[in-house]
Amino acid sequence: MPKKLRKPEVTPSLVQERLVIWGRAIRAQRVAQKILATDLCTRVGISDATLRRLERGDPGASAAAYLSALMTVGLLDFAVPTLDPQLWSANPQARARTVLSDVGDDNF
Repeated sequence: MPKKLRKPEVTPSLVQERLVIWGRAIRAQRVAQKILATDLCTRVGISDATLRRLERGDPGASAAAYLSALMTVGLLDFAVPTLDPQLWSANPQARARTVLSDVGDDNF
């Protein structure tokens, strides 16, 4: 059974905007670097149809496909900077209390 695609209307507008930018950047770099669509598909491990979806900014394409394509054309670090380790530390409860105490809400 095929995977259900996410409809653009349920995707937050900021996310949709970023996906479109990523898609345009992937296509622009692919063309600028003279990488054939079939070659990029082979390197990323996706079908030609999926590449077309990526280049259109389709929210139904997987995050892994977007990130792999961005990495392959050399844009990953520009599109998705590395998160600060404090944001994914081993103790998420401490982070939540710190955030809430910064807001001044002591009810939690």
